[in-house]
Amino acid sequence: MPPRLNKRQQRELEELEALGGPSKAEVSSEEELPAPKPAKASFSNFLATEDIESESEDEGSVKAAKSRKKKKSKRKVEAKLSQTASPPLAKNEKKALKKAKTKEKKAGDDELEQALAELPVKYPELQKPSNASSSSQSFATLLSVSLPHLDSEAEMRKFFGAKVIQANKSSSSSGPSSRRHAALQRSNLTRPQPSWWSASQREGLSIRLLTGDEVTERQTEHGWESFSDKWWTIDYSQRYKSMTKSFIQAVMSGHPDALWEVQRKLPWHADNLLQLAEVYRHREEYAQAVDFVDRAIFTYERAFIGAFNFTGGTNRLDFDRVENRPFFLAVHRQIADLQRRGCVRTGFEFARLLYSLDPWEDPHGALYHLDLLAIKCGMGQWLLDLYDHFATQREQRGGILDKRMDPSLLPGFAYARALALKILEDGKPDSDHSESTAALTEALQSFPSVVPLLADKVEISLPTPIRAHRDFKIETEGRSLSAPIAALHALSHIYVQRSASLWKEPTHTAWFLATATATFASLPTTLPVTPQRQALLTLLSTNENTRYALYRHLTVLETTHARLFPFIPPLVLEQAKSLACDPLPPTTAFSRYDEPYFRGTEDMFTVRPPRSRRERLDDDRVLAGLFPDPGVRARVLELMEGFVGQIPGGVGDMMERLGPEALDDLMGQMQALVVAEQGEGMPGGFGDDGGDMAGEEGEGDVIPPGRLGQQEGGVQATHDTVDADVHEEDLESDSDEEDDSAVRRVFRNIMGRLWGPAPADETSSDEDREPIDDTGVD
Repeated sequence: MPPRLNKRQQRELEELEALGGPSKAEVSSEEELPAPKPAKASFSNFLATEDIESESEDEGSVKAAKSRKKKKSKRKVEAKLSQTASPPLAKNEKKALKKAKTKEKKAGDDELEQALAELPVKYPELQKPSNASSSSQSFATLLSVSLPHLDSEAEMRKFFGAKVIQANKSSSSSGPSSRRHAALQRSNLTRPQPSWWSASQREGLSIRLLTGDEVTERQTEHGWESFSDKWWTIDYSQRYKSMTKSFIQAVMSGHPDALWEVQRKLPWHADNLLQLAEVYRHREEYAQAVDFVDRAIFTYERAFIGAFNFTGGTNRLDFDRVENRPFFLAVHRQIADLQRRGCVRTGFEFARLLYSLDPWEDPHGALYHLDLLAIKCGMGQWLLDLYDHFATQREQRGGILDKRMDPSLLPGFAYARALALKILEDGKPDSDHSESTAALTEALQSFPSVVPLLADKVEISLPTPIRAHRDFKIETEGRSLSAPIAALHALSHIYVQRSASLWKEPTHTAWFLATATATFASLPTTLPVTPQRQALLTLLSTNENTRYALYRHLTVLETTHARLFPFIPPLVLEQAKSLACDPLPPTTAFSRYDEPYFRGTEDMFTVRPPRSRRERLDDDRVLAGLFPDPGVRARVLELMEGFVGQIPGGVGDMMERLGPEALDDLMGQMQALVVAEQGEGMPGGFGDDGGDMAGEEGEGDVIPPGRLGQQEGGVQATHDTVDADVHEEDLESDSDEEDDSAVRRVFRNIMGRLWGPAPADETSSDEDREPIDDTGVD
């Protein structure tokens, strides 16, 4: 009985049988196969000849001979099987068989093609989603962010070298624990530093996908069509929202120290971090400002879950919700700082990220950065693809895209497109620059307001007819202009102010002058309005959020674009400067930092949470060291009730903040006050040697100052000239007022030590002003 074939041998015989060879039974009956070898043996080795086996004995050439063995073994097997197979077919029969197989295959292909061709006729509705899906996929590709190019340090190392960057880094803790701490905090948008605070998982922030009803409501509010985008929003926890309320109160107070108090309670509060970054920016301490912006971005990045992939280009963040707007602001400030440091490639990726968060309105004007950064970092083809994508969509629809932001309508993109084509043509030796010249001519005709601004920046002398024409007048404010026209002039100023350096190259300057002179060789009284210009003015007039995005862009970049503020309406400008952490909320805002938003939210500064038993024991232990007498300690706690609740960290933290010298002075006043109230003495030690201080009112009662000389065995009265008509209730009232004044002075001293003395009232005279306690800490 022949041995059983292994699976590989069975598969080989089945393939040969399918090709017209002998069956398994025939092969088994004609030739007995030897027993299969162990696992190393194969079907090729089983039928190998002796010469091949001799070659395989050489261990050094096993790999080189493997392919040759397989080919020879296959030829041997085919030769043996051909001897036992049926007689070969005649030549004519082979041709007929081959022709029949070809005809059968062609018929099957024709049937498949016919079925596919009939699908659009039978189901025409299937075609539109396919085209929309293809368009969405191409647009998402344009918005996808490159993670390797989000590292600014990597870009700077290419220019200056790793040693220079390492030496320029600020000195920070570099112990083993710090390095481990930095390694555990992973981030794609920042580089966590060892000096950062340790962060928990989400830090009070969470992200969720908007429901279908919420997305539909948003699209209806904005007048958009339905999209395949995924819309997300950030949610605040109760503690984070409470800290946000405290942060707003700290901002309204105007004291930076209040921001640090919020920072101490919640180090990863993004709004507070951004506000502190602005404080350092105004002090021109840019390194510290950048660090705080990085921490704010890191806070939000930790809240992003895997489904919210900001590199894919399909996930959006709802700008109408106030919880999302700090992330937009943080990324925008990061872009501005990256440009200041010269990291144009990293700045381009962050600008593309900001644009992808909401490309339909671009609430922070990321496109006003991209027209420059795309050219400077060599991404001109990306700019051309984005321009062509929207221009094609607009042509297909016959107008603007249902109130959505369209980059192909912006003056900056029109001029940047012409410059990108010129740079690409310069790389081709045989190019005639016809395409770029046509693009520049179109930009000049659509947006003539850019021409005089750019000519002045690059020091070009325009012909006199162009300078004298009213359509080339330079506007410096928007009060006398309509809102869309003023916004158009502001956009022209923004592009020229940033991109003028690109046009200063001699070849670009000469090309611009020659094209402008040829385009405006004969000028009519009024230049015709091109479709591109008309579409932009329509968009600016029908969608107020588009203008607000421009105003918000200027407000965030106040230090470099302050001279463009006259183009912002006064009422809008006042609103934009009211709250730096949320500059100019959109007109369609779903929520904002106002009273309705914080209704029902407790303030963590004014409302003290219940203290734990351990915290109460810690306070008792601290006070026991200061006031050994239990009665005195109880009275001190009673006097400080309510006040201690205002101090973060309790009594122990207050003692540390006061310092040893001030603490001794302050506790001396407090103890003297308590002793005076309990009748054990007077502030300053009066009555210690004067005998019994207990009077008719009973032991331990406080003696009014005017009655000290009337006690038996007491001190001789010193107020003999007091009028006998003075009523006892008046004396008691004076005593109460003095005691109240002493209490006020003590607590005023505490407040002065913690937060500084209160400002003096300029309206009050010296006579009306309360005298300062010389024995205190004022």
